[in-house]
Amino acid sequence: MTPIAVATEDQLSEAIALRLISEVPTPHTVTFKLGNRGNGYLRSRMGSWYQMAQQQVMVLLTDLDRANCLVEFRAQWLASAPPDNLLFRIAVREVESWVLADHVAMRTLIGAKGVLPISPDELPDPKQALLGLVKGAPRQVRDDLLKTIDGRLSQGLGYNARLSEWVNAEWSPDRASERSPSLARTRLRLREVVSAFALP
Repeated sequence: MTPIAVATEDQLSEAIALRLISEVPTPHTVTFKLGNRGNGYLRSRMGSWYQMAQQQVMVLLTDLDRANCLVEFRAQWLASAPPDNLLFRIAVREVESWVLADHVAMRTLIGAKGVLPISPDELPDPKQALLGLVKGAPRQVRDDLLKTIDGRLSQGLGYNARLSEWVNAEWSPDRASERSPSLARTRLRLREVVSAFALP
């Protein structure tokens, strides 16, 4: 049974990570669910993640956000070569791009209105794209996911809870990977790392 610890930016990222782990064929158990305090906290704790990866698989998931270069972003976080059991993955540009990539599940959330992105990894601001689509969703979904601050769409109080529930019930990593290369790479590496895990 492979032990796996998870560190993520927020509740939605955690739900995505756990959904991806759940489909790994190698027998495993989730030992810790950490983070949920933003990417600044995750980056500040890199030493801890390195240490934890000595004893188990450590999955660290963050967003690229507005950084210009994936390679430079990764280098800024990893001051030294990471342990083999540390899986550091970056959602391009935000985990919302992975959410948007499953068009079938998105329709169960927002309904028939709105044009879904063909290549969500290429969106400059996936969260804003998602919020824009939510404007045409059923009222209960809108109320949870959406609020307006100074004329700009922002996430509502129920954003993470509603989307996390939806990820568990409707979202398919397999379907989403067809439109999100960054997600497809993450799924592949996750299976490889968990399969190769061995205690020192």
